[in-house]
Amino acid sequence: MNDNVDITIHEMRIDDYNEIYELWRNTPGVGLSDADKKENIEKFLTRNKGLSFVCRHEGKIIGTIMCGHDGRRGYIYHVAVAENYRGKGIGRRLVEMGLERLKSEGIDKCHLFVYPDNAIGNAFWTSMGWQKRDDIFVYSKSI
Repeated sequence: MNDNVDITIHEMRIDDYNEIYELWRNTPGVGLSDADKKENIEKFLTRNKGLSFVCRHEGKIIGTIMCGHDGRRGYIYHVAVAENYRGKGIGRRLVEMGLERLKSEGIDKCHLFVYPDNAIGNAFWTSMGWQKRDDIFVYSKSI
């Protein structure tokens, strides 16, 4: 991130929602659902205060990470970096910040979900030292 001195990272705020959602919508591999409606993101940010971040360049949001925890395990959602800004360490820095904050809250393990066909996402997480698990399945149910 050294080559872009006007890049800043700050805590994600609900006021950022429209711009954040637009980045997510335009990032292949980011799955969106009703859980990503503004009111649900606001609940998430309130429940997980200080754990989610946005990265800006010249005032425009170019990167995001949402982090949260349940008291035992941390979870990362929607790590996204605008295509023109990839490969500059922005995603890595966002993840490091999220993990630092989770650790400061006593969380010592974190999980995330990546679609199998998301080649860019899977390559990123592998390069960051994350281990793909083959020993568990994820089950979901709408309630």
